[in-house]
Amino acid sequence: MDLSDAYANAAYIPDGEAFPARWAAAAQAFRVSHPAKALRYGDGEREWLHLFRPQGAPRGLMVFVHGGYWMRFSPEDFSHLAAGPLGQGWAVAMPAYPLCPDATVGGIVRCAARAVERASQEVEGPVVLTGHSAGGHVVARLACGDVTLSVRDRLVRVVPISPLANLLPLMWTGLNETLRLDIPDAVAESPLLRPRPAVPVAVWVGEQERPAFRDQALWLSKAWDASLVVEPGRHHFDVIEGLEHPGSALTRAIVGV
Repeated sequence: MDLSDAYANAAYIPDGEAFPARWAAAAQAFRVSHPAKALRYGDGEREWLHLFRPQGAPRGLMVFVHGGYWMRFSPEDFSHLAAGPLGQGWAVAMPAYPLCPDATVGGIVRCAARAVERASQEVEGPVVLTGHSAGGHVVARLACGDVTLSVRDRLVRVVPISPLANLLPLMWTGLNETLRLDIPDAVAESPLLRPRPAVPVAVWVGEQERPAFRDQALWLSKAWDASLVVEPGRHHFDVIEGLEHPGSALTRAIVGV
């Protein structure tokens, strides 16, 4: 059984291979007009984050964790996605994290927890977490009570976007040559197989995404009795674009307005 095609995205999206370069260009342009503060949360090469502040006192902190199957990209590819929450008065943190195969998926989750804690030292008030694809997995895991998170009492909402909630199928893809998941790892790090968190969770996915990602979002929403939003007309690469706009349904769902 080979599920590699089920979890392939770019080949099924028009001009899919061009999206990463477009993200990077938009992110770089955004940082010119909205410089980020760089912060360290550990000693590792990729244990840093970018923090963007709104005008005036922040209403709270939103943390966005990028995707890329835990093996690609950095916050510098997605800075422009801070625009929507900033426009709503929220500070935005975007953490980098070590990538597979140098790191494990579980290790990435724990790095992200430290990044959230570090960013929370800079911004008072409520904390909301969101992330896309592999980043959606990471923030869903951070919602789980078995992950140490010292600011859990400040956490008010988690919105995984197109998350990978059950990691077991990935063991039967070519991705696992890099991820190196075994069955105990996949079970331990699958949000779907963890108890329902105490914090409110809303799962977001695009209507035109691959069936595997639609299924993953549905499974998590059912397992956790969480709301599920299927955004019309969106595929896996443009489902995050709502974060560029303060008034979008996605931005408003994340910051709670």
